[in-house]
Amino acid sequence: MSDGYALLDILFFAVVAVFVAMRLRSVLGRRTGHEQERPPRIRPQPAPANGEASEKVVALPDRRRAPAEEAAIAAEATPGLKDGLTRIRLADPSFDLDGFLEGAKIAFGMIVEAFAKGDKATLEPLLAPPVFASFAAAIDERGRAGRTLETELVAIRSAELVAAALEGRTARLTVRFTSEQINCTRDASGAVVEGDPTAVETVVDLWTFERDVTSRDPNWLLVETRSAS
Repeated sequence: MSDGYALLDILFFAVVAVFVAMRLRSVLGRRTGHEQERPPRIRPQPAPANGEASEKVVALPDRRRAPAEEAAIAAEATPGLKDGLTRIRLADPSFDLDGFLEGAKIAFGMIVEAFAKGDKATLEPLLAPPVFASFAAAIDERGRAGRTLETELVAIRSAELVAAALEGRTARLTVRFTSEQINCTRDASGAVVEGDPTAVETVVDLWTFERDVTSRDPNWLLVETRSAS
């Protein structure tokens, strides 16, 4: 009998794990910040005249949102934000803001923690290729310097939509993440060279995601990260 219960427990947790993975993939996709080392700040540059893809320039939590909060966001939103959301919903009736924001918080935590650990395998499926290249370069540079980054994401206090636009077929959503983190960098001997392993600091980031609304692929792409002023 005990073996039967153990098998049921294993099956239950396996189903839960698959559900969470599928939820994240469906919201943000397979591809999808402070003076101290964090995930690189990435801002898109204008496309070059020859038409080749431009490179990204590196500039370098949880309270769940209740469904009713979407109405509060809309009420406080600028006309441009409300208009952008309306246009996105008309172009893609399946778009769900609450679901997107929940997925964005999951992705934020995964990316921040994976960057600190130097876990490229976790990062790659969550980032657009140019963004991943910048993150990977920062990880490699840290390794060559013999340094390690320790990051504890204490809490994501909020994830708020601050901009929405539809440019042609491309939907763009910018989310302001306010999080509490503990960050410190150690050298090869283990001595702290930056940050404080005992201090919790508030970090505010702006991340922008894009998606082609005419595509059958529901995945969103992380195309820009920067710090909020």
